[in-house]
Amino acid sequence: MKRLIDKLATRRILEKEELLRLLSNCDQNSRSYLFAKARDVDERHFGNQIYIRGLIELTNYCKCDCLYCGIRRSNKKAERYRLTPDEVLKCCETGHKLGFRTFVLQGGEDSRFSDDSIVSLIESIKSAYPDSAITLSLGEKRKASYKRFFDAGADRYLLRHETADPIHYAKLHPNNQTLQNRMRCLYDLKSIGYQVGTGFMVGSPYQTLENLVSDLLFIQDFQPQMVGIGPFLPHRDTPLGHQTKGSMELTLTIIAILRLMIPNLLIPSTTALATIHPSGREQGILAGANVVMPNLTPTSVRKKYLLYDDKACTDQEAAEGLMALQGRLKAIGYRIVVSRGDFKPID
Repeated sequence: MKRLIDKLATRRILEKEELLRLLSNCDQNSRSYLFAKARDVDERHFGNQIYIRGLIELTNYCKCDCLYCGIRRSNKKAERYRLTPDEVLKCCETGHKLGFRTFVLQGGEDSRFSDDSIVSLIESIKSAYPDSAITLSLGEKRKASYKRFFDAGADRYLLRHETADPIHYAKLHPNNQTLQNRMRCLYDLKSIGYQVGTGFMVGSPYQTLENLVSDLLFIQDFQPQMVGIGPFLPHRDTPLGHQTKGSMELTLTIIAILRLMIPNLLIPSTTALATIHPSGREQGILAGANVVMPNLTPTSVRKKYLLYDDKACTDQEAAEGLMALQGRLKAIGYRIVVSRGDFKPID
């Protein structure tokens, strides 16, 4: 295993069979070695800096019906909400004072948020906070819509591919949602000029190690600027709510592999990791992640944006706990910086 890890660190890629062998046989000693290698690479490119993104969850209305998601259209138990433009700008005001220089506007695919309304929101935020970046995570759109958002000032777009295998994708989504269209969106975003983020769940229902290898090889080929992964966590009010949680150990292993594959990648230590384990946030950082995304969403609606059960949405996972989070990261040798945290190509 150490020889495979050294090869990955040197060449930044392994053959399909080698990746499968690594995922299949990575024991505790191998993971410790892998994580140390990932930290070395991360520190060479980023020092001990951790970038923060202020997460603003615009709406939990969604036209999609993904079989695992708590805000899916068919979940009649979900308490729905939409933020007003004034509420969003108030979130940005709070975040900017705290030192956030990236705002992530995330939401379900809500038709009430028209292209015009999103453009207006982007322009308002950019006008008020020109030193800040805007990341959108609003699902699948037409290329013309993505272009309008980019021209209005959006800098980045997050859209997880979820799985690079079309058969697996079909097991997680209704028939009207296809991997082909998801990939079309990702390539449209890249062609427009966004810094693009993609990603997947680890341990999602019906997922195999071969699926995970396909995900890693897709990411190596696509070369995104950001990759968000986290363990699968079920939501009780979905068709897949009876499935078991994903593995934190495997999630951390894949974070470390991604760090070695693309050394300058922006990798969040996700809320899902913080949900599955009390020190999940820190363990993600120690495996090679370099971004955290505290929540700026108003506390009155924050618990309504539940993609999965028992979401960590208080204390250190929220903006109110930023000082405590700084202390926890300092304890493991890292520091939060006031920065847009843009992707920087390797010279």
